[in-house]
Amino acid sequence: QVQLVESGGGLVQAGDSLRLSCAASGRTFSNYGMGWFRQAPGKEREFVAAINWSGSSTYVAGSVRGRFTISRDDGKITVYLQMNSLKPEDTAVYFCAAGRIFGPATRDYREYSHWGQGTQVTVSS
Repeated sequence: QVQLVESGGGLVQAGDSLRLSCAASGRTFSNYGMGWFRQAPGKEREFVAAINWSGSSTYVAGSVRGRFTISRDDGKITVYLQMNSLKPEDTAVYFCAAGRIFGPATRDYREYSHWGQGTQVTVSS
């Protein structure tokens, strides 16, 4: 069983940066692929970024590529989402997700079996 707790959200201005953290519990964190998704009011959940179990593969959505970076620290049992050059359209609740995924990083939300409660990111113009 893996439990996920996100942190690092907040209110920022356009152009600012934020780093989201997702702290995981459980001994087998290193066996899990991790992902970040987001959901804005009135919109469907959207894939943001993913990293595979070993950290050797990452996948970033086109809408944030070049601005967002995903990484993991298995020693700290944490996955990060570094968000630079934030835009108002990045405003959403950001969710961390984990799944026993042994292939490359994936955007398919059905592969993720554990989800955090989410952290709000608001970007003002």
